[in-house]
Amino acid sequence: MLRVHFTAGDLARTNVADAPDPFWESVLSLHRLRRTEADPVLAGWREHVLAHGLSALRLLLPLVPAHGYFPDFLTPAASTDGFEAGLDALLSTPRARLREQLGRLAGAGPPDPWTRTLAEGSGPAVRRLGAALREHRDHALGPSWPQIRARVEQDRARRARTQWYEGTDALLRTFAPAMRWRAPVLEVDYPVDRDLRLEGRGILLIPSYFCRRTPVALADAELPPTLVYPAQGTCARAERAESAPLARDLARLLGHTRAAVLQSLGGDCTTSELARRAGVSVSSASEHAAVLRDAGLIVSDRRRNRVQHSLTPVGLALRAGARELVPPAVRSPAVPPPGT
Repeated sequence: MLRVHFTAGDLARTNVADAPDPFWESVLSLHRLRRTEADPVLAGWREHVLAHGLSALRLLLPLVPAHGYFPDFLTPAASTDGFEAGLDALLSTPRARLREQLGRLAGAGPPDPWTRTLAEGSGPAVRRLGAALREHRDHALGPSWPQIRARVEQDRARRARTQWYEGTDALLRTFAPAMRWRAPVLEVDYPVDRDLRLEGRGILLIPSYFCRRTPVALADAELPPTLVYPAQGTCARAERAESAPLARDLARLLGHTRAAVLQSLGGDCTTSELARRAGVSVSSASEHAAVLRDAGLIVSDRRRNRVQHSLTPVGLALRAGARELVPPAVRSPAVPPPGT
């Protein structure tokens, strides 16, 4: 069992991630590929990845055993800003950290020549790892990203509504039975017995499509506290039935184009990406984003030379009921791969 110890300050700093994390999804998808039991939901996905991504799997699978420890550097905190940000952080992992974490991995099983080479921290080996992660992203995540994002956003919307209206205590209670909130400790079903003391740092809760059983935490307690858990989807038929009345009301309130912009926001995205998803011009996306921001439905932050837009809890609550809002004519024809 994992016991996560909260203080009052930690409750105020507990958040649910805005979008799927491409590196956590990559690592956990490798777990799914290693499992031999049949999973009819993932059967077609598994067949596709094994047919097209073997060269990447030869490098990645030795780093991610079917059970137990895998290196924390494979899931950098920077990946919450997208695949490229996460990859930059991973490629910059200090040699000492590579050596320590891969040494711990080697201690759990027979030595592997590739992991030994990577542990030396040579530039070519690290770049090969980066190329393998990019290839695995393209084959394992890219084609499935619409389903991954939809499942995570459904889960995120429900959790965020609970936290917004009822507080973090109520949010933590929504994770039962796999996690049990007995203030000030969150008890988590976990393969090893350990304690994680937040000590005012808070915790980021990340819903994951490929996390299918017990939650997963970083091994190093000194890293930013993170807990990845299985994202819970909803029945599509029930979701459509519940959303129809709200969709009609929102259509009258927002208009179809602005509704398309609202519905296209999943996780953080730039104005140009928002325009591409909603099927409108960049200037139109910027104008509609400004109106939604003034209404308190989205927030916009400048990061380096880009403006990133994301939904507020109120925006999430509205969007969750708007699945049937946007007609096909104004929807984006394709969902971009993660991190683009």
